[in-house]
Amino acid sequence: MPVFENLAGTSPSSPAKAPAQTADHLVAAGAFAEEERNAVYRAIETRRDVRDQFRPDPLPDDLVRRLLEAAHSAPSVGFMQPWNFILVRQSQTRERVWQAFHQANEEACAMFEGDRRAQYQRLKLEGIRKAPLSICITCDTKRGGPVVLGRTHNPDTDVYSTVCAVQNLWLAARAEGVGVGWVSIFHEDAIKSILGIPEHVKIVAWLCIGYVDELYDMPELAVKGWRDRLPLDKLVFEEGWQDCDDM
Repeated sequence: MPVFENLAGTSPSSPAKAPAQTADHLVAAGAFAEEERNAVYRAIETRRDVRDQFRPDPLPDDLVRRLLEAAHSAPSVGFMQPWNFILVRQSQTRERVWQAFHQANEEACAMFEGDRRAQYQRLKLEGIRKAPLSICITCDTKRGGPVVLGRTHNPDTDVYSTVCAVQNLWLAARAEGVGVGWVSIFHEDAIKSILGIPEHVKIVAWLCIGYVDELYDMPELAVKGWRDRLPLDKLVFEEGWQDCDDM
C-alpha cells in the first residue's frame, strides 16, 4: 500500500485559484505578487543544513506528504523522474545507518591534519540519531529506458535531476519550519545493504528531517570557521571562463 494512500488529494501544492488554462495547457507566466516573491527568496536565503539540533517530535503525515509533493515536482531530464524516496523512521534502522556513517566519518576525520582535524571533530553530526525521520533519496539510472531525451550525451543528468528534487524538498521544509540535514559521509554499498537498494540505483542523499527551534543566521560551517561563503562577483563570468584558482 502506498505510504500516503489515505492522504490523496490533501496536498496544497496546487494554488487555490489557478490561472485560466487554455486547450493547449498554457497559462499566463506573469511574476508572483511581491509578498509571494519575498517568501520564495526568504526560503532560499534562510535554508540551513541542520546537523544536530532536531527535536524528537514526529512530523505529521500531511506535512511529510507536502514535502514529498514538492520534491516530486522537480524538473528532470526527459521527464524521467528518476527519484525514489525511502522513508526511514524506525530507530533500529537509523542506528544501523548511523553505525555505517560513524565508520565513514572516522575515515573522513583521518584525512584532515592538525587544527583542521580538531575542528572537524568538534562538529556535531548526530542528525541520523536525533531526527525523527530520515529520507533516502535515490536515482534509478534505468528509468525511462535505455535512451532518455536530453540524457544521450550527458548520462549524469539523471543525478542532477534528483538533486533538484532534494532542493525542492529542502526549500519546502524551510517554509514549513522543518529542519533538514544532508548526510553524505558513508559508503554507498553499506546503506544499500541496509535498505535493500538494487545495484543500478544510486543513493543521492540521506536527509535527516525534523522540527528545530532555531536555525543559524548564516551557514553553520561559516559560523564555526570552516569556510566562508564565496563572493558572488568572483563566480560570475561574461562570455567565457576566467581564472578563479585562488578560491
